[in-house]
Amino acid sequence: MDILNALVALANYVIVPGLAYGAQLALGALGVTLIYGILRFSNFAHGDTMAFGTAMTIILTNGLLALGITFGPLPTALLALPFAIMLTCVLVLVTDRVVYRFYRAQKADPVILVIVSMGVMFIMNGIVRFTIGVRDIQFADGERFIMSVPTFKKLTGLQEGLAIKTTQGITVVVAMIAVALLFWFLNKTRTGKSMRAFSDNEDLALLSGINPEKVVMVTWMIVAALATTAGVLYGLDKSFKAFTYFQLLLPIFASAVVGGLGNPLGAIGGGFVIAFSEVTITYAFKKVIGYMAPGGWEPDSLVQLLSTDYKFAVSFAILIIVLLFKPTGLFKGQSV
Repeated sequence: MDILNALVALANYVIVPGLAYGAQLALGALGVTLIYGILRFSNFAHGDTMAFGTAMTIILTNGLLALGITFGPLPTALLALPFAIMLTCVLVLVTDRVVYRFYRAQKADPVILVIVSMGVMFIMNGIVRFTIGVRDIQFADGERFIMSVPTFKKLTGLQEGLAIKTTQGITVVVAMIAVALLFWFLNKTRTGKSMRAFSDNEDLALLSGINPEKVVMVTWMIVAALATTAGVLYGLDKSFKAFTYFQLLLPIFASAVVGGLGNPLGAIGGGFVIAFSEVTITYAFKKVIGYMAPGGWEPDSLVQLLSTDYKFAVSFAILIIVLLFKPTGLFKGQSV
């Protein structure tokens, strides 16, 4: 029984949160890796693109709730998500037309585009803060559980309970659907194949008659959809705060680099590597060891490698190690 209680505690605080967080990072990293692979630069405004999409979702969700429209047992934000994606698409396409297009025409070095994206990042961050404020916002319109602690204890008779929030289940399912649609689009559609060809060899793709402006437009639209979805799923699972999404940029970039920047499969794998590393290293194993130790012995300390305050330091450390020893990442993306 004690072993089962230990496993349930581990699932409750490490496995389930790690899966949800990994799915969120994977979606965010996919957007980063698409921009890097197709448009040839690292988009530092990606975190604030996620924040903008989530802010629009919150505003639309509040509007739907004011009209008495809900989504039954699911968060109403899911109804607002498609419209928020459209608004985010408009934002990134206008930004590309006004800002990035000029530098592409000038054949500017990637480092110039990186610096420009940092400027865009600050402008987007200001827009989000001005639009929705800087406070912590819960927009899941009610706590919903696939499995609650009392129900789990009643079903199993175990001392330790397991809670799986509906938002965590939605995160994993929506991420799986989004990834499947993306890979289908890239591998089976004419536009997707054009994007892959453009990524592999831009000059050859242009000679083959591929329209570069169409590739750029579709790339930004996909990135907007992924960023908004990732941001909304993260906000539903935790909460929304504009500055938090700026901080998320580090684990998202770490996920893309660890998996292999420019490799979509690597972005997914890297997302889960970073997520489980952060959750495991900052988890206090006192309770798990207490169940597993003989005679009910429980350590006095929390048995925690790092405080949760240093969660993002884990991403940074892993990022540095990968850049030093395997810059192409675990799945052999483009060298950073």
